[in-house]
Amino acid sequence: MKILLVLVGVLLLVGFMVGGSLISARNELVAQSEAINGSWAQVDVALQRRADLIPNLVETVKGFAAQEKTVFADLANARAALSGARNPQEAIQANARLDSALSRLLVVVENYPQLRSNENFLRLQDELAGTENRVAVERRKYNETVQKYNTYLQQFPNNLAASLFNFQRNDAYFKTEDAARAAPKVKF
Repeated sequence: MKILLVLVGVLLLVGFMVGGSLISARNELVAQSEAINGSWAQVDVALQRRADLIPNLVETVKGFAAQEKTVFADLANARAALSGARNPQEAIQANARLDSALSRLLVVVENYPQLRSNENFLRLQDELAGTENRVAVERRKYNETVQKYNTYLQQFPNNLAASLFNFQRNDAYFKTEDAARAAPKVKF
């Protein structure tokens, strides 16, 4: 009888330890999932600030380069896609389109020297550059947060708790587009 009580006690102790470990892992997964949400909110704020600057920049450029309608339309469409994004994946894709449209706008600016000397344009360009830096910092932080979550999710015994409590891997990373990796073509 004594051996049976000791065996039951040991089994209860092991059960409490396993249960405590699972609960602890679940709580950490919840905390890291919320950290991803908070980090995404910071990215979203920076992206929105950039999107808000674009109409002012476009209006300034339009005064000098009205014939560049496709660039302006692409910017408007990309900005609308970013505003209409319903989740991080869609926002990341819309952001890539906006990056591309902005780079085309800056190429257009190179063709208009009088625009580069316009005080309003220069101020807006400086604001946009500062905002781009903030966006880059927030993207990096977001990617680090997602990576930390995914790493924790895959480690043993956390992976058991993740599958038990239905936590999924998050693959909504900001990635460099293949075109951005290529060196720009320089005309001589």
